[in-house]
Amino acid sequence: MHEQSLAGQASTAAEQATASSAERSTPLKDFLWTLPQPLLVFGSMFAVATAVTTQWMNADLLTTIMIVLPLPLILVAERIWTKRKDWIPEPVELAEDAAWLAAGAFIWVPLYSDYYQTPISDGFEWVRDSSGLAFSMAPETTLGLVGAALLAITLSEFIYYWLHRVQHESLFWWRIHGTHHHITKMSAARGDRTHPLEWLALMVSRPIILALLGASDDVIAVIVAFGFWQGILNHSNLPLRSGVFGWFLSTAPMHHLHHSNHPVNSNTNYGCSIIIWDRLFGTYSGCTEIESVGAGTGKPLSIRTQLAMAFYPDEKLKSL
Repeated sequence: MHEQSLAGQASTAAEQATASSAERSTPLKDFLWTLPQPLLVFGSMFAVATAVTTQWMNADLLTTIMIVLPLPLILVAERIWTKRKDWIPEPVELAEDAAWLAAGAFIWVPLYSDYYQTPISDGFEWVRDSSGLAFSMAPETTLGLVGAALLAITLSEFIYYWLHRVQHESLFWWRIHGTHHHITKMSAARGDRTHPLEWLALMVSRPIILALLGASDDVIAVIVAFGFWQGILNHSNLPLRSGVFGWFLSTAPMHHLHHSNHPVNSNTNYGCSIIIWDRLFGTYSGCTEIESVGAGTGKPLSIRTQLAMAFYPDEKLKSL
């Protein structure tokens, strides 16, 4: 009886924690919250594509803006349209998020920067040369650039889907992925909380597809515009809804569920950009009720522990 009482109190606390402007939902509000994610994601893609084709703005400058602009805007939006009050980060948590973002920006992302012309470019060129593919993906129209970008994203997500799924289904590979799941709050700045070894494992899928397709720099610029908005919005503490775009795009509610502390929920919705592979392979879930996010005990871990957990023995890893 005492345990049931505690469980009831915990459930009530979780419900109270979600109290925000989103709580007073109406059908109209629900519909309106389906619009921001596709409008921002596809809008940025078309903005970059038209900058390339019509030269209304320098495309490289616009792509840079699309990289820098989303995070501060969404962090401010989270304070205005908060999905869950218990997910608002404390100052020390914001500082920790900044450390992870800096590591991604200055250590790991540069390996894949300048599109896929990187210190490991020779490897991707070898993949392409060995494939026997003789075509290149270099459309010159706005719709062609957006379509080519979506095709490349969808194909690369197929590889990412299986890498991501294996990391959940194998304790050995969970070591490098668990760092990302040991977050106990959702927020826009938390998408880059990624173990260094996972950068190497997960970020290889898109460059390989880009190399095989012979994607032009213009196509990749449109892909970059898609990726930054999508990743930030999916981790944001905003009351976004899936809507009709959720049949194709992975949306914030889907990814929030993937971060659930309950394994039945977290072992679903592996696609971080595209959701169709989850739908095809039976791992999609449309559930939107989440009591808490995190992994294992659901307690926050220090940065040191998050980095070291990749080298822990099985039993210690399970105890986190």
